[in-house]
Amino acid sequence: MIFCHVMIDCNIPLLFSSAILGFCGNVALAEDDPIKPRSGDSTDGSGLERIEDGSVVSNIHTSKWRVFTDSGREHFFQGKLEPAERLFGSAIQEAKEGFGERDPHVASACNNLAELYRVKKEFDKAEPLYLEAVSILEEYYGPEDVRVGATLHNLGQLYLVQRKLEEARSCYEMKRRVLGHNHPDYAETMYHLGTDNGQGESMTYIRRLRYLSQIYIRSSRLADAENIQRKLLHMMELSKGWNSMETVIAAEALAVTLQLSGQLSEAQELFEKCLNTQKKLLPEGHIQIGGNFLHMAKTFMLQATQLRGTDNSEALSKLEKAKNYLGDSSRIAKDVLLKLKNQKGKEQKQGKSSETLRNYEHAALVILLRSLESLAVLETSKNEIPEAKERDPHAAEDALLQCLSAYKEFGCGSQLQDSPEVKTEYVTCLKHLSVLLANKETMEASPISIAELKEEVKRIEMDLLGSHKKGS
Repeated sequence: MIFCHVMIDCNIPLLFSSAILGFCGNVALAEDDPIKPRSGDSTDGSGLERIEDGSVVSNIHTSKWRVFTDSGREHFFQGKLEPAERLFGSAIQEAKEGFGERDPHVASACNNLAELYRVKKEFDKAEPLYLEAVSILEEYYGPEDVRVGATLHNLGQLYLVQRKLEEARSCYEMKRRVLGHNHPDYAETMYHLGTDNGQGESMTYIRRLRYLSQIYIRSSRLADAENIQRKLLHMMELSKGWNSMETVIAAEALAVTLQLSGQLSEAQELFEKCLNTQKKLLPEGHIQIGGNFLHMAKTFMLQATQLRGTDNSEALSKLEKAKNYLGDSSRIAKDVLLKLKNQKGKEQKQGKSSETLRNYEHAALVILLRSLESLAVLETSKNEIPEAKERDPHAAEDALLQCLSAYKEFGCGSQLQDSPEVKTEYVTCLKHLSVLLANKETMEASPISIAELKEEVKRIEMDLLGSHKKGS
């Protein structure tokens, strides 16, 4: 099972994740550090006096609470559950006496005893303790606080073990409200809920696997993403075989992750296998084939980088292969955009519109911009290798100018100009060109000045910032 790490903002980490040797599953016990009381009067009715720095003076009950909690945790981790149970029970009583009946320390102590009961499978004793902890934390911090979400997670785990799936789902949905839909802990939770719900290889289960892998990638957890994607590919191979676009999609996702983690040989093999299937199933010049060409090119470029300094001749060979693939990907993308531009003109006259065509157009423009910017990177890299026979000092600049022209031709004045992804690729080209122009040894004439580039970068980045704020 998965447990989240949640820190209290007033100096106490409420829950943490620990693997307990000798027990089935993980547990999340509460820490024992004191928390700052809320601001207000000099006393809070618990017998604790506030001092000027906002902390509190301990009394005999708070001291006992700490000792009982420390001892209980020590016994728990040693597998001595009976004495741990007595100590956690005493900690609850001392927390109520020392901090007050509805203080977060009481919730922390309740959570600890509830976790012990969950491990002992005494579920009827654990549930009311979890519920009391949730109630106290909601009252103290509000229902949207992350500590509430952490305790709801533990309660959801209890329900899940008992096969009370609707109750578990309810807890996890409340957890989502607190953590957010894109939080890795919530994504993992929903994946495990889908697994325990007996959904097997249903589409819902597959979608959750894909979603979880995407969250892992955004969180830079590439090994975790790779494991999920290997499982997905295996499922697709068994159920669909390799003459299926579903299998190709799963394989490409894994290949991209392998590429990111530096496993370039396996990534290349997968991309090539995908390309062979795409050529069988898709019409010539399909944008997905163009996307594969771009992936292949980047793989060869990364291989060239690894070879630099040790085998420059082979590095140049890799760059030449990459250049051919970039030429193919940009050609396909541009052809698609031109055809769609003409087709859109006809549809607008007829009052028709297609969401599928818009998505296709969006993918084509992103691939075109990325291909041209990658070509600029490639040309720069090639010029830096001493063994390069042909050097074109203007090749990188020309590729980036094509990138700017492509954006103006296919992005400006269309719905694509509002796409954050398109704008991000465009800004990358602008910045790259700005650096090239700034590093030029001679002040040769250029169709755009550095000042104009910087002004355009500033404008697009302001647009992206505005889009991000609207979406948040």
